[in-house]
Amino acid sequence: MSGAAAGFDAALALLTTPWGLGLVGLCVGSFLNVVIHRLPRRLERQWRRESAELLGLGAAAAGTDPADEGEGLARPRSRCPACRTPIRWQHNLPLIGWLVLRGRCAACRAPISLRYPLVEAACGLLFAAVAWRFGGQPVALAWCAFVAVLLALAGIDWDTTLLPDDLTLPLLWGGLLAALAGWTLPLASAVWGAVAGYLSLWTVYWGFKLLTGKEGMGHGDFKLLAALGAWLGPAMIVPIVLAASVIGAFVGILMKVGDSLREGRYVPFGPFLALAGIAVMLAGPPRVLDWLGWS
Repeated sequence: MSGAAAGFDAALALLTTPWGLGLVGLCVGSFLNVVIHRLPRRLERQWRRESAELLGLGAAAAGTDPADEGEGLARPRSRCPACRTPIRWQHNLPLIGWLVLRGRCAACRAPISLRYPLVEAACGLLFAAVAWRFGGQPVALAWCAFVAVLLALAGIDWDTTLLPDDLTLPLLWGGLLAALAGWTLPLASAVWGAVAGYLSLWTVYWGFKLLTGKEGMGHGDFKLLAALGAWLGPAMIVPIVLAASVIGAFVGILMKVGDSLREGRYVPFGPFLALAGIAVMLAGPPRVLDWLGWS
């Protein structure tokens, strides 16, 4: 083995340790905060422009803020939502920046949501857990990507009740490609997992709508569960839905008691599907089936 190859293997081994991936997860979590905040705003601007074009109206009819035009996921630099002052690099360090600023903007002293450090910490801990679960194997990097997308989807759905195709569809195709590469499941299991995930919630959706005339969930939930099926297989669809339903019902009851339910009196299902998918991945499908007595 050449020196370069040996050095690459050593670096990869170090990266995929719990400490290595935990530090990477902190940085990825900082970027996920940007995605959670900016992606829905970008999609809304796009939909407004497309609607104005279809109606034959001018660009002004889209009603978008000119200051937000050109805002993407990477540019411009992170800035305070209140005063729009760019955040200095030292204040943008995961966890440390929030603690140094004591949860307030350095320029205008507006409060910075506690969710920012929580997302960073959660991503770091989950990346470390993935490294522990997969024993430092390179495939851990694929599962870290799985976790990162699910965290972003959970945050966006909680804020907006939206599960954007920009994330659910790449997650679905990523699961199929990971299976094709031999990293996760046999390809046939991944395909059937995607089919089972989509059709299970699609069936529930239409059954509920026919009985009540109301929509019980969004179509993004179908795609998210299809993506989870592509990564974890058809046998995990029922455990994921059961776990998500129990956790969602518990959280919904707590929010109802605390009178903190949003307008419409409902809780989005996507965050709990994402949480259940991560939990099943970390536990491992064989162990989950054993817990349920299905092995």
